[in-house]
Amino acid sequence: MSYFDWIVLFGTLIAIIGYGVYKTYGPKDMDSYLKGGNELGWWTIGLSIMATQASAITFLSTPGQAYQDGMRFVQFYFGLPIAMIILSVTFLPIYYKLKVYTAYEFLESRFDLKTRTLAAFLFLIQRGLAAGITIYGPAIILSTLLNWNLTFTNVFIGLVVIIYTVSGGTKAVSITQKQQMTVMMGGMILAGLLVINMLPIPFNDAMHVAGKMGKLNIVNFEFDLGDRYNFWSGITGALFLFLSYFGTDQSQVQRYLNGRSLKESRMGLIMNGFLKVPMQFIILFIGVMVFVFYQFYEPPIFFNKVQTEKLAKSEYKDDFSQLEKAYTDAFEEKNSAIFSMIEAENSGDEGKVEELKVQIGKSQQKQEDIRDDVKALILKNEPKAETRDTDYVFMRFVMDYLPSGVVGLLFAVIFSAAMSSTASELNALGSTSTMDIYKRSINKNKSDRHYTLSSKFLTAVWGVFAILFATYATLFENLIQAVNLLGSLFYGTILGIFLVGFYMKWVRGNAVFIAALITEVIILLIHWKNESEFLGINIDIGYLWYNAIGCLLVMGLSAVIQLFNSKD
Repeated sequence: MSYFDWIVLFGTLIAIIGYGVYKTYGPKDMDSYLKGGNELGWWTIGLSIMATQASAITFLSTPGQAYQDGMRFVQFYFGLPIAMIILSVTFLPIYYKLKVYTAYEFLESRFDLKTRTLAAFLFLIQRGLAAGITIYGPAIILSTLLNWNLTFTNVFIGLVVIIYTVSGGTKAVSITQKQQMTVMMGGMILAGLLVINMLPIPFNDAMHVAGKMGKLNIVNFEFDLGDRYNFWSGITGALFLFLSYFGTDQSQVQRYLNGRSLKESRMGLIMNGFLKVPMQFIILFIGVMVFVFYQFYEPPIFFNKVQTEKLAKSEYKDDFSQLEKAYTDAFEEKNSAIFSMIEAENSGDEGKVEELKVQIGKSQQKQEDIRDDVKALILKNEPKAETRDTDYVFMRFVMDYLPSGVVGLLFAVIFSAAMSSTASELNALGSTSTMDIYKRSINKNKSDRHYTLSSKFLTAVWGVFAILFATYATLFENLIQAVNLLGSLFYGTILGIFLVGFYMKWVRGNAVFIAALITEVIILLIHWKNESEFLGINIDIGYLWYNAIGCLLVMGLSAVIQLFNSKD
């Protein structure tokens, strides 16, 4: 990066963090530290909710996902507006009526202490691990692109977040997220406009290319439990995930509990519901445009430049050189066919278009086969090397083709996203540890100042845990899928507990507690045996369905257990 890029990067980060610390500096009691003094308006709440969910993984992984798999990931968000309406009507009024600090306080008033503690514990497990992924995901890519030490990058992101989260609490997180969200979406839209402007063909032709090459696959109505992303998983499995995430995950609940009123919080949630889908669509579309760009400008044979540089200096350099030449030949063959397809499309020759689509598909597959050979060479040269490179696609394009200043801004987008989501998670982990575990079960009769300091301390402890987890983590198939998978293993159970509490008034604490334990074991067992055979049954279930299965199991088992234990 140029000096100007570094100035833009650090200038943006320092301005955002400095503003947040300045606006929230001063003495704080528990109410102002954990709930922001209930001073925030709906616009800030809505942006804060969006920024919490839109981690750096969103901006790194989603364009790469679209590059590889097209637009179909947007179906994951189809259930979000429905979830926001349900939460605004049902969950929010109860939280405001009880004046809770955390979502799990409701569970003790409805059931008992052990149920509250179980839900809080499940949240702490999955969100504590997720905090590590939200640091590690961008850190491993940023460290590679910027040539930084990975451990240093993990520590840098983690410490910056710890400083302003511990200092300003919930209000600091929400205020900085408003600025971060502006930078994130502004930077991404600018990048999208630039890539479209750099295409050597008209936009209309670019859309034809994307469509003919299977990248505009926005909606799939085929019902398939094994398919991760289709219309039905989006409005059912993902709906349960969003109900649990936004309704029972403290990192989100804490965002809207600090609103000036119930109305302001509702408006913030609804804003998120109806802006998140277009936002995700835009980010995916940028990934598709990057894909189209690389149909006319030869893409890297492997997007992680560090690995190809190592390979070029290794004993396999001759093999690598031959693969590069074959890759270039396949690209030129495909590129020529694409131009011919555009001409046929514009002249209305559908038969020729279909013929060329087959030819393009064969060339594309040839490129992918060569890429697989390169990955095999990388593993020969470095057995522990990471060979999944989709998360590098977008930022490699940014560094190779975008002008100075914009590169720094896009890196600021990634750092801002990493900090915004991690800050929310640490803030929630600190408050849940304090209110649901420490204050309720360990040290009950201390002063308000003691619990405020305890919350700050536990926030810092969780920050250190996230940094340590990030330091020793390994890449998943795809980072954004890793976060959603981790949530899906626990969210269904947590949501089931809450829905029993809200709607099954005759079920008591012991029944729901036992049901939740059994359900969690079943979900973990399903995941362990997924895509294999168990007790003679073939299991092939997309992970989004874990949310629906977990929730319905808790509700069904609770009812059955309560019927057989009617004296409770």
